[in-house]
Amino acid sequence: MTTTTPRPDRRHWAALIEDRVLGALGAVLRSLGWIPRVEAYTGYGTPRRVRILGRVLLSPVRTGRSDPQPAQRGFRSFLAVPAPRQQVTVLIGSTAVVAVSDRAGYIDLEVGLDDDAELKPGWQAARLVPAEGSTTPVRAGVVVIGDDVRLGVISDIDDTAMVTAVPTLLVAAWNMLWVRTATRRAVRGMADLYGRIAERHPDAPFVYLSAGAWNTARTLRRFLVRHGYPPGPLLLTDFGPTPSSWFRSGSQHKRTSLQHLFRMFPHMSWVLFGDDGQKDPEIYTTAAREHPEKVVAIGIRTLTGAERVIATAGAAKDGPTALSPVDETSSPAGAPYFVGKDGTALAEALETVPGLIAE
Repeated sequence: MTTTTPRPDRRHWAALIEDRVLGALGAVLRSLGWIPRVEAYTGYGTPRRVRILGRVLLSPVRTGRSDPQPAQRGFRSFLAVPAPRQQVTVLIGSTAVVAVSDRAGYIDLEVGLDDDAELKPGWQAARLVPAEGSTTPVRAGVVVIGDDVRLGVISDIDDTAMVTAVPTLLVAAWNMLWVRTATRRAVRGMADLYGRIAERHPDAPFVYLSAGAWNTARTLRRFLVRHGYPPGPLLLTDFGPTPSSWFRSGSQHKRTSLQHLFRMFPHMSWVLFGDDGQKDPEIYTTAAREHPEKVVAIGIRTLTGAERVIATAGAAKDGPTALSPVDETSSPAGAPYFVGKDGTALAEALETVPGLIAE
């Protein structure tokens, strides 16, 4: 059995303009010989059900080996032109399913497997084959989480794993569009903290949940690998208009993604990591109040005054700004809630959570 997670048709005027512009550009590129190709993202799931993520884009015909390793400036990742309504065959295990890309080229579906075709926990692979254009199968990694796994980690990226420093919208745009990802700095101590959790819980999955655009997925993956973060799926957003406004809501994306992870893995609880620059404290504490059995602890990195986006801060202006562990009886989340200026400070606080990173 297979169910899809379709993205709704966009009705906002900005989306209509976007569709027409991209449609015209796509027609020009096709006339120049460009063909659809699949860009696969890392999926996740259980032995019986997995979520497959990808995108179909137009690309020039490649006559030789393509090596995308050199780091490029961020704006180049936003020059992709989607190939909507393209059929893609998804092969995983002994199951084959045909998906259709949405108006922005995205593929997002859940594949249910029969009991006799269950996947083994660990890293598995799906193959995505477009019906048109480059029909070479594209490998998509899939993290299969066993029924006996009880703990996972969900982490924001910007200003939690990676120093983004977005005191203003203009600086954020500069960092995203011009600064090379290879020059970005990791938040001190966060990779070490995640590594300690992974060592203590080798089966624990790591999911990187961000309001960033899918266009940056490749460079974000490189950043996480380069700085030693545990591998795991990225859950990003579609960059562009929504059905009701000219821009998507990063906060809603995070809330929806948390709910999906809670539903797909009812046997698991999670450690949530974020920062106080935007809405992470609010989103995480709400999730913990609504699903107390799903949240083991919350770790929030506190930004400096220059980094903090005051207008959109999820935490109270007068909230804690230094290492300040709060026990679950006084936490607004109803779960252990810790703040610190970096991963080193958070690790020191989280050592008080039984069984998380210490015996």
